[in-house]
Amino acid sequence: MTDAARPRFPIVLTLAVVVLLGVLLTLGVWQSQRLQWKLDLIDRSEAAARQAPAPLAEVMALEDPEFRQAILTCRGLNTAPFVELQTIEDGAAGVRLISACAAEGQGTLLVDRGFIPAESDARPAVNAEADMPVVVAAVVRRAPPPNAMTPAPAGRVFYGRDGEAMARALGVVGPVSPYTFYAVTAANPEIKALRAVAPPAAFSNNHLGYALTWFGLAAALVGFYAAILVRRYRSS
Repeated sequence: MTDAARPRFPIVLTLAVVVLLGVLLTLGVWQSQRLQWKLDLIDRSEAAARQAPAPLAEVMALEDPEFRQAILTCRGLNTAPFVELQTIEDGAAGVRLISACAAEGQGTLLVDRGFIPAESDARPAVNAEADMPVVVAAVVRRAPPPNAMTPAPAGRVFYGRDGEAMARALGVVGPVSPYTFYAVTAANPEIKALRAVAPPAAFSNNHLGYALTWFGLAAALVGFYAAILVRRYRSS
C-alpha cells in the first residue's frame, strides 16, 4: 500500500473520543465515590438511631449531630403557636405542626410536633403566654430547603420546610438553628390524631447503577472507536 492509499489517522475523531471517554470515566468514578459516601451516611444514621436520647447540649456539641435523639425542654410547647407544613406521611396527605422553642444555651429551635392526617381537623389549643416546661425527645435532622418549584407560603401554611420563613411567621427574632427537631414523644398526648414521629430518612441509593452505566458507556465508546478504525483500515 502506498502512502497515498494508506488511510489517514482520524485525529479529530480520536481527540473527540478521548475527551468523551475522559468525561464518562470521570462520571463513573464520581458515582463510585458517591456510593461509598451514601453507604457511610446510611450506616451513620442507623447507628445514631440505635443510641439513647441524650441531653440537647451534649448532642449539639457533636461535630455532626444529625440523626441523634436529643432531649428538649421547651416552655409551653404543648400550647405554642405553630405553622402547618403540607406533606405526605406513609402515603397519606396531611400537615406537620412546627413550633419555636427557646432552648437554654442553644438559641431558638424549630420543633416538628408531629403529623396530622388531612381528614382530621384536630389542632392543639394555642396559648402563647403559657410557660409550663414540656420535655420531649426529638430526632435532629437537617431538612432540605424548598426548591424553585415550591409554592410560596399562604399565611401560616407552608409547602416547603423554609426554616427562616417559618421562624418569621412565628414571630421569632434572631437566628434559628439550621436543624429541625422532630419530636418522637408527644407534646400533646390528648390529641390522638397528632402523631409525634420523625419521617424516615429517604436515602435513594442508585449510585452503583449510575456508575455501571457510565463505565458501560465508556466501554461501548472504546468498542465503537475500535470498530471504526478496523473498518477504516480493512476497507483500504
